[in-house]
Amino acid sequence: MRFGIFVPQGWRLDLVGIDTAAQWGVLRDLAARADANPVWESLWVYDHFHTVPEPTEEATHEAWTLMSAFAATTSRIRLGQMCTAISYRNPAYLAKVAATVDAISGGRTEMGIGGGWYEHEWRAYGYGFPTAGERLGRLDEGVQIFRQAWTTGSATLDGKYYQVDGARVYPLPLQEGGIPLWIAGGGEKKTLKIAAKYAQYTNFAGNDPAEFTHKSEILRGHCADVGTDYDAIVRSANFNVVVGATEAEVAERKKAIADRLAPVLGAEKGAGYIQNLTAGGAAVGTPEQIIERLTALRKLGLGYAIFNFPESAYDTSGIELFEKEVLPALA
Repeated sequence: MRFGIFVPQGWRLDLVGIDTAAQWGVLRDLAARADANPVWESLWVYDHFHTVPEPTEEATHEAWTLMSAFAATTSRIRLGQMCTAISYRNPAYLAKVAATVDAISGGRTEMGIGGGWYEHEWRAYGYGFPTAGERLGRLDEGVQIFRQAWTTGSATLDGKYYQVDGARVYPLPLQEGGIPLWIAGGGEKKTLKIAAKYAQYTNFAGNDPAEFTHKSEILRGHCADVGTDYDAIVRSANFNVVVGATEAEVAERKKAIADRLAPVLGAEKGAGYIQNLTAGGAAVGTPEQIIERLTALRKLGLGYAIFNFPESAYDTSGIELFEKEVLPALA
């Protein structure tokens, strides 16, 4: 199993109480910490503009700006977004942005891409909120544009949703064949079919082994239909981590996170949000409990796990425990 780690950027209210002027330093230092530990293959941010579980006035730093900053301030670790919403940026423009980040990073960029779902920010930014079918149609066409742009330096598509005519994307990405594509989402009819056609990686639910197995079989069927190699696609999942040496410590950590959110969400909503974030989580518990759950998922074909530590901007002891006790058992 391979491992990635999220760097807090505010979307999950994980920078509350940190002065705006100090936030970039926190993100940069956490990225540098991950960059220095080879157990982490990649670092990740989310592509969102408004906080969850509800929009607030708390910071949510923009994903691709962070990609460029991390590209310039790290040297080894790969850089991804989980996941970029296709309709937030014209795909030819996004292909250009990603190619530039790849050049800055020395060929370390990943493209996590999906249809997008957070209706509030869609409408607030003037994007409307198209049907799921249209959002996924845009995803399919956008990925076609990426592939052309990154392999030939030019993209032309007269699509239903996007029309580009000789859009030049130079320099090409440094990575041979273009930037790896992670198609995120578990939609069975369309998203997983798009993944079967284009993806090097998928990213869908991992906390429930039965659901992970079901989605995997749907992906396998789509691969057979479109003639791609199912075994060549790496299946990944994201996990929120609250780890403690004992169950009592886990409970203490969850309470500390909820208490930190109380001034923003209120005590009841803060506690409810952390409960929802961690309920049924495969990476919530003691090291032994987490190892048991993730080992079972690895046996089902989970090849890549990306971990979010809600407390990491304030306290890295959970990451340290995870690195020491959990990751060696799974690597």
